[in-house]
Amino acid sequence: MKKSKTSSGSSLTRRDFLTRTAAGTAMIAFAPVNTAFAANIDGKISWPAAASDYRFHMIGHAHIDPVWLWPWAEGMSVVHSTFQSALDRMNETPDFAFVASSAQFYQWVAENDPQMMKEIKKRVEEGRWNIVGGWWVEPDVNIPNGEAMVRQGLYGQKTFERLLGRKAKIAFNPDSFGHAGTLPQILNLQGMKHYVFMRPGPHEKEIPADLFWWKSPDGSKVLTYRIPISYNETQPVNRRVEQVLERFQNQPMKSFMAFYGAGDHGGGATKENIKSIEELKTENGAPEVIFSTMEKYFEEIDNKNLELPTVNEDLQHHAQGCYTAEIEIKKGNRQSEAALITAEKLAAVGSLAWGANYPKNEFSSAWQRILFLQFHDSLAGTSLPEHSTTAREGYGFSLDIAHQAAYKAIQKLEWQIPAEDPESEYMVVFNPNAWEVRKTVEYDFNWNDRHKSSRVEDEQGNPLPHQWALGTTETGSRKKLLTEVTLPAFGYRQLRLLDADSPSIQDGVTSSNNSIENIFYKISFSENGEIGILDKSTGDEVFAGKQKGCKAIILNDPSDTWSHGVKAFTDEIGAFEDAKVKVIQNGPVKATVRVVSTYGNSTLTIDWSLSKASRNIEADVSLDWHEQLKMLKFSFPVNVKSPEASYEVPYGHIIREANGDENPGQRWIDITGKQNGKTYGLTVMNDAKYGYSVNENDARISVARSAVFAHHRPKELNPENEYRWMDQGIHTFRMLLVPHSDSWKENNVAMTAEEFMAPPICIYQGIHGGELPKSDSFLKVDKTNIIVTSIKQAEDNSDIIVRCVESSGVPTTASIDLIFAASKWSGKFRACEIKSLRLNSHSGKVNEVNVLEEL
Repeated sequence: MKKSKTSSGSSLTRRDFLTRTAAGTAMIAFAPVNTAFAANIDGKISWPAAASDYRFHMIGHAHIDPVWLWPWAEGMSVVHSTFQSALDRMNETPDFAFVASSAQFYQWVAENDPQMMKEIKKRVEEGRWNIVGGWWVEPDVNIPNGEAMVRQGLYGQKTFERLLGRKAKIAFNPDSFGHAGTLPQILNLQGMKHYVFMRPGPHEKEIPADLFWWKSPDGSKVLTYRIPISYNETQPVNRRVEQVLERFQNQPMKSFMAFYGAGDHGGGATKENIKSIEELKTENGAPEVIFSTMEKYFEEIDNKNLELPTVNEDLQHHAQGCYTAEIEIKKGNRQSEAALITAEKLAAVGSLAWGANYPKNEFSSAWQRILFLQFHDSLAGTSLPEHSTTAREGYGFSLDIAHQAAYKAIQKLEWQIPAEDPESEYMVVFNPNAWEVRKTVEYDFNWNDRHKSSRVEDEQGNPLPHQWALGTTETGSRKKLLTEVTLPAFGYRQLRLLDADSPSIQDGVTSSNNSIENIFYKISFSENGEIGILDKSTGDEVFAGKQKGCKAIILNDPSDTWSHGVKAFTDEIGAFEDAKVKVIQNGPVKATVRVVSTYGNSTLTIDWSLSKASRNIEADVSLDWHEQLKMLKFSFPVNVKSPEASYEVPYGHIIREANGDENPGQRWIDITGKQNGKTYGLTVMNDAKYGYSVNENDARISVARSAVFAHHRPKELNPENEYRWMDQGIHTFRMLLVPHSDSWKENNVAMTAEEFMAPPICIYQGIHGGELPKSDSFLKVDKTNIIVTSIKQAEDNSDIIVRCVESSGVPTTASIDLIFAASKWSGKFRACEIKSLRLNSHSGKVNEVNVLEEL
């Protein structure tokens, strides 16, 4: 390892040196650093002979956290004062240049100070104010789903173009706590070919060079630069140039970007910064320094034809505790993303197929609110507790818009479907997925004791299996109907409930004592609340050990909110136990067993359900959490050898080493290996969590932590103080367990995840006439690995955008039948490729576009 010498002659390893001086998480002061080169009598650095061979693009910058240890309203003020300061420095120093990201910031300026926006636009046109980032904010890029990352660029770039007449060319996200390996494709499709980041730093991830090609699984590449030392510098810049020159000599380039300016709470370039750059220009033997921008730097690099290494993986890890901290914000993000995507699909297709309204402005407002809340210190859970209230309000706003739009779109459809027998009850069930699904749906009806029997029929009069259960209320005659129905691809089916006999149900679900069973599985429950699953198709247990699944393990977690320095959570100190097991719903369509266990002051309730014809096992989880400095994980020790761990990531998947490290993931994690010589595995899905770990065959979901709000090491907690502890109280989420023979790809896990987050929607029908058929389909895809992830109206007119992704890593030729527009499209997908199709709403012609909806 390379050694560095301090002026006192002591030796430091390169890693020690970096650790001492690398930027901590925002606004953490650097440890004092001795100069690496000797100083002259006048205090100026005595540069080594080769120093003048290096060139430094000095990047005037102000990192702005619009929310962190302050509320977002204060962040707005910081944006305004920082931008004014940058304009002032430009007036004072003709060569000074400034870079700033985040379309949200410019939107605030445009709304509150139009004159400032005019000045900024003038400086942008001069090339001195460099808009970068291309996104709505500088987001976390592990936790948002793929479509949210697309929307960061869609709304960000469109806003830059509207306000400033141009888009960003450089993607910029220095403070995010890790970077999903699927980003290069998304950035390319947003018109950005270069990326600048800082975390993880050299002490957290070794890469072959700090300027490299970053390649995503589909083959897309971006030229990527890791910021040396920090994005902040308030002192004279010769110190920063000295540090970079000393520690980053073994690089394939001799041109660097060095960032300067006060940041985190804004501020930007100081007069002292600028004066020191002017002085450094005149120093004998010093590197060449110029006021510059990121665009100018990459223009220079692009022209050098350097031989640069390629990195083919995600850029991890930093602050692993942030995958789990502030679990209500995590759940709000997942729920809001899914609800908006579903609502847009229904309203967009409905706008052409049955005259539904498409509330474009409301959708945009909802997305922009979600995108703002994906700012890294918000979504990571590292902000002040008052912001958690703001986040709840924001997610509620977005969810309300989504749910209103979805139900109104289907209501418009329902009014056109005849429901004419006043002695019957009707509902329309809509499947928002582009393939046929078979589901158990639930709805509370008024069904009083005067009815001697009940029968549920489809539109052709075929009887459907059904059962009754307690309704959600205890007044009147509301009862919950559960019925099993097959629904057409992106389409609907009308169901009729009438007083008539039904045939007996064959192969139903049964439950007794501490077990629940259908034709596929028998589930049993231990006295401590763990489960065993016997897979009848193999005759083997899903979990290693008879009743070892979903063990609720408590781990000691004294780390700060970020979990700095923690790679894995492994210190087990207990588990939930003393379970009480009770059957709360008995088949034959669906049966549910409730398991209640305790640990310390906390209570865990899991309702395990099996449906008649389903190979998937449902769990509704309620956690009443009152622990401190502890972590809860659910353990799933899969009964396989030679396991491989696959994680869903934004618009893709990744295989990671099963070494116990904490990793980020999206909706599911999968363990597949060998069972009795055959391929077997388990996928575990959830609707709210993002932290996972896999140690050999033991897959774990990180359910909850209990840190103090925004506690950052090295500050130590005082046991005498009363702190605000995170994630206390009741939290709910859902899980789905999917045991499978063969791999997750062959079992269409990506489709199951879509169904899990976008279940059928039930709409009650009154009695009325109508001209539409009682069942119909509006869109179909002929390949199971091609997922239609988004359908929306174009931003500039009523054209329809259909976004698809290849989900299994297999090159595929597919056809999409756009039945709602009497149009079809066929084409080839690269492995893991994202395609956006633009359907002309008048002609029906389909063109492939980028994610900015441009040819």
